[in-house]
Amino acid sequence: MDELPDGDELVARLRAAGSVFAEEEASLLRAHARDAHHLEESASRRIAGEMLEHVLGEVDFCGLRLRVAPGCFVTRRRTRLLARLAVAAACSSARRSGHSAVLLELCAGIAPIASLSAARVPGIQVHAADVDPLPLECARANLPPSAQLHLGDLFAALPDALRGSIDVIAAVPPYVPDDALALLPREAREHEPSRALRGGADGLDVARRILAQGPDWLAPGGRILLEMHVDQARTLVREHAATGTSERAWTAETGRAAASVLRLHPGADGRTAVCEVTPSPA
Repeated sequence: MDELPDGDELVARLRAAGSVFAEEEASLLRAHARDAHHLEESASRRIAGEMLEHVLGEVDFCGLRLRVAPGCFVTRRRTRLLARLAVAAACSSARRSGHSAVLLELCAGIAPIASLSAARVPGIQVHAADVDPLPLECARANLPPSAQLHLGDLFAALPDALRGSIDVIAAVPPYVPDDALALLPREAREHEPSRALRGGADGLDVARRILAQGPDWLAPGGRILLEMHVDQARTLVREHAATGTSERAWTAETGRAAASVLRLHPGADGRTAVCEVTPSPA
């Protein structure tokens, strides 16, 4: 292999391009490089603004190395909270029922939640659904062969046989308000698909659809876990509390009511939270 360029030079170039973690990125790029030519190619892509994870072809998530390709949404560290809650919920469901848990990751992208659950929960059955075939190709590489992938819009992608049998529905739905897209970092705006980011006027369009349709797909005692901005989570809590009860009738888009209990789990970053909804018999 050709000798790799001096690390300090690479750090300087990355820093000049605006990298806050230039030393760490230089180390990762050097470890990833097959030779000097490959390092220069990778460094040039990163300096031009491409996301580091797209350049490396992988993202580290809770100790798993997940495949991610250019054009895919990159799993963030903040999603570890959602992952931990999903794993705990799946384990609890398995203990309660005595049967293998069933987990569905919606808006799955490269399927980080399903992948971690498959690695941490013995016997779990995992499903991942997304409207975009590109990240599902990565998800296939990240998930065990027994996992089932579904291409389509939320629950419309699923076989009807799953209705009423899912213990955990987890998702990082698109939750960036439409008028806030321009405020995202350049690398996200230019290198991640807008459909994985754009959540409507207040960022909650997809989340509300999941909460409206999800109860029909849950097994008894199942729950829905959604990551979003903490202010959006508070909005949902206010909507939930507007009925004046802790168990309220959540009116679905179809007009059917489902009772539910909503809890908010604040993220350690102070900016995000996970909303947990546990439907009960109406």
